[in-house]
Amino acid sequence: MTPLRRQALAEFLGTALLLLAVVGSGAAAQRLSADPGLQLLENALATAAALVAIILAFGPVSGAQLNPAVTLATRAEGDIGWPEAGAYIAAQVAGGAVGTIVANMMFSLPAVELSTTARSSGALWLGEAVATFGLVLLVLSLARSGRTAMAPWAVGAYIGGAYFFTSSSSVANPAATVARTLTDTFVGIASGSAPAFVVAQLTGAAVALAAARAVYPHAEPGSGDRVLPHPAPPGVAGRGSRR
Repeated sequence: MTPLRRQALAEFLGTALLLLAVVGSGAAAQRLSADPGLQLLENALATAAALVAIILAFGPVSGAQLNPAVTLATRAEGDIGWPEAGAYIAAQVAGGAVGTIVANMMFSLPAVELSTTARSSGALWLGEAVATFGLVLLVLSLARSGRTAMAPWAVGAYIGGAYFFTSSSSVANPAATVARTLTDTFVGIASGSAPAFVVAQLTGAAVALAAARAVYPHAEPGSGDRVLPHPAPPGVAGRGSRR
């Protein structure tokens, strides 16, 4: 298997497991608890803990980006080329869909059950922009300051917290947004609401990229690895210099 295929497989599996955690814990929370606040807490804790484990598992192979917004930011930083970015994003979207389908089936729900939960308001779009801004800024700041080894714990903690301090409960991931249109559990997003979520997420990521460059102006583009150090595919230079 070529390095790029192995990295794309890691992104597929990692994103599938992430959505299994998000959707599966959401379905379990609905069955275990009647209180919406407790359901959200259970969902947040399970997702945050799983995210740490997933990044530790797949970070050494692909960087465990698991998120098209992060992948596009790393492409803009020069850490990966367009072929790698395209393969990552395709794997993330496919993995998210598969993870959601498997989660639905685990809880005896239809494999694909389109969400009826409309999430469409300026406040929610702002919440998604803020959530994605914070996530991408965190990832780039760790990379530009040479602290990528802290990424699993930092990213898990941020996502767990952002469930509660953002109005949208911090999807912060275009692949997860698409995947969550396929479940009608309480984490679902109606397909009509998804495009605005993705636009808000990409906007937040773009602002985060500018902010990271302003805060860490002396870091050389392409000098870090997002989210964890991992081998560069043939033809991509400049990565791994901090290992």
